Amino acid sequence: MPLRSRLSSPFLSGMNRVTLLMAQLLLALIPAIIALVYFFGPGVLINIVLAVVVALATEALMLKLRQRPIKPFLTDGSAIVTAVLLAIALPPLAPWWLTTIGILFAIIFAKHLYGGLGYNPFNPAMAAYVLLLISFPLEMTTWLPISALSDAPIDFNSAFQMIFQGQLTTAVDSVSGATPLDAMKTEIGLLHVPSQVIQQPLFGHVGGKGWEWVNIWFAIGGLALLYRRVISWHIPVAMLSGLLAISLITWLLAPETTASPLFHLLSGGTMLGAFFIATDPVTAATTVKGRLVFGVGVGLLTYIIRVWGGYPDGIAFAIIVMNMLVPLIDYYTQPRVYGAVK
Repeated sequence: MPLRSRLSSPFLSGMNRVTLLMAQLLLALIPAIIALVYFFGPGVLINIVLAVVVALATEALMLKLRQRPIKPFLTDGSAIVTAVLLAIALPPLAPWWLTTIGILFAIIFAKHLYGGLGYNPFNPAMAAYVLLLISFPLEMTTWLPISALSDAPIDFNSAFQMIFQGQLTTAVDSVSGATPLDAMKTEIGLLHVPSQVIQQPLFGHVGGKGWEWVNIWFAIGGLALLYRRVISWHIPVAMLSGLLAISLITWLLAPETTASPLFHLLSGGTMLGAFFIATDPVTAATTVKGRLVFGVGVGLLTYIIRVWGGYPDGIAFAIIVMNMLVPLIDYYTQPRVYGAVK
């Protein structure tokens, strides 16, 4: 064979598109993960490592059972991204079995039983989060407030013992409580004014103490993904606009009984959901108009569940519901074919 034929293009090789996408998502998550560790302690890192190990082992097992090549799929990074997304959504001192159950469900039921990556109708991390929240509400909604961690920081060894041995110290157990979203909802239900509620130590300037910065760093990572065109702007902008619009309207109409729009934007998993979960190319709408409808739907449902639902943060539920509607959204938002006649 001539030398020119044997050296035909392309000459560069590297990661496939899926692996590159997953790597960029993980890099964009690093600033927010650092913020989570800074505010909530090393339990965040322990959760991440545990989740990744269980995810890779489960992924390999399922690939073997399905008689698929293990190395290409195991190294594409999708299982790691699912593990990290679920781990950072869990309380930092969540027991090891909670994380393990979530990862097993995400990889086995939400991913492989539908055919693997590219065939799952629901975001695996959010499907697992919903399962855990419904099944274990106490463990899923109990976080250590920033004020408690400032007075008595938790080192790595203490966090490890709490996660794997369940050995909670008296001080930690006495200050464990609900998330800022849940606390705000409860206080408003007791007829307390939001402007007074937010003066409590659990809250910062406009949202939960620490959560404000975590959401800001999620947003910065998301903007980096937009800049590199890893994701499109349609879903994040539409989701945040939908959440902002409904929270602004209700706040203007009833400021004494509703939290401010900034509180909703910078509390809970708002920015994580907007930039890293709702934008999942497999489970989100595929058309341009469909992405806008999908994003607005997630934003509106998030607010509705937060304010009138039975759970403190509606991000996961909102995304799962909109995942169900994706086929319908895509069907009615298909662009008109050029040259077609009505």
